[in-house]
Amino acid sequence: MNNIKPMDIEKRSFEVITEELGDRKLPKENELVIKRVIHTSADFDYVDNLKFSDNAVSRAIEALKKGCDIVTDTQMAKSGINKTVLSSLGGSLHCFMSDEDVANEAKVRGVTRAVVSMEKAARLEKPCIFAIGNAPTALIRLKELIDEGKINPVLIIGVPVGFVNVVESKELIMTNDVPYIVAAGRKGGSNVAAAICNAMLYQIKR
Repeated sequence: MNNIKPMDIEKRSFEVITEELGDRKLPKENELVIKRVIHTSADFDYVDNLKFSDNAVSRAIEALKKGCDIVTDTQMAKSGINKTVLSSLGGSLHCFMSDEDVANEAKVRGVTRAVVSMEKAARLEKPCIFAIGNAPTALIRLKELIDEGKINPVLIIGVPVGFVNVVESKELIMTNDVPYIVAAGRKGGSNVAAAICNAMLYQIKR
């Protein structure tokens, strides 16, 4: 048991996931995303919980190849995304939650930093994927910014975890015409958001 080489652990983990899925067939386009989320969380509920709009993964991969950026709502998600692969494609990674101007404006307006950080992200000039793993208010504000014509995300990864406004905010995102990957229900997290991003980046890396 102790003789498994580090490089073989991940490979073996994915083999175990495939074995445990048994006869369950996953959509080809979404398969590697679903399996990486299971690998990250050890939670097979994501086979059913992850909801994908049509061609969301393929469209996001094409955008990543062209150097689109990724915006996250937590430093944890930001730290978990493979920056080497992203930067090699010409993309940058952003998280504005800790920015002083964001914190100050949120305090003055009495809103969450997630709300203000999405507004700041809307001013970025490059196309962006939004990877939201923590703040439902980020998803709600994104929906408003889309409706206001101020932003047109390449993809919204809506996987905040929790109990307050979480389910509702995810359902809101699935009413958009914008491509989405959403973890229905209460489950999710920054690690899941990062895993979804990496699953797409690693398909380009091959």
